[in-house]
Amino acid sequence: MMDRIRVLVADDHPFYREGVRSMLGAAPEIEVIGETATGEEAIGGAARLQPDVVLMDIKMPGINGIEATRRIVQTSPHIGVLVVTMFDDDDSVFAAMRAGARGYLLKDAALDEVVRAVTAVARGEAIFSPAIAQRLMSYFGRARSSPPAAFPDLTDREYEILTLIAQRRSNPEIAARLVLSPKTVRNHVSNILSKLQVADRAEAMMAARAAGLGHDQT
Repeated sequence: MMDRIRVLVADDHPFYREGVRSMLGAAPEIEVIGETATGEEAIGGAARLQPDVVLMDIKMPGINGIEATRRIVQTSPHIGVLVVTMFDDDDSVFAAMRAGARGYLLKDAALDEVVRAVTAVARGEAIFSPAIAQRLMSYFGRARSSPPAAFPDLTDREYEILTLIAQRRSNPEIAARLVLSPKTVRNHVSNILSKLQVADRAEAMMAARAAGLGHDQT
């Protein structure tokens, strides 16, 4: 009999952890060896238990799942991290990938999908849910009209939002156009102001238009 895949579940919701344990209990090839509720506990649990796979939520108290993933992968690169979260936005997906996660699933994934992902990650493969895979294909398939040479510190999404700010679009308009939540747009705008070292939205718009952004109002 092959060794079972040893899994550590990191999520701050006890009911979800209980559900995952019960769900994975139906898979004979998988064994849940521990649960943690914070990023700090996930890091410590991974170091102590040395699981094959960590199921990692993103939003947790203290250290979030992205930073916890980064630290686990740095110290124990043989441990595979599979992010299982409610967040399906580009920034969360790419942040998880940059941190070293081998997979990304949404919390509504079915049992067979979770088992398949855990097995793949334990083998060292990368795997994404169909919805996330489609998002990645769409993201990489989009051709950006011009490179953000004037603002190299901005992410692709921030550059896109700055272009819309230069077009005098409001936050609600940007949210509707990019299919993002208003809170996500506000966070991006705050990051843009910080990276451009400007005081407010008006100064950001002026800097963007001076760099040639926003003249195409399509």
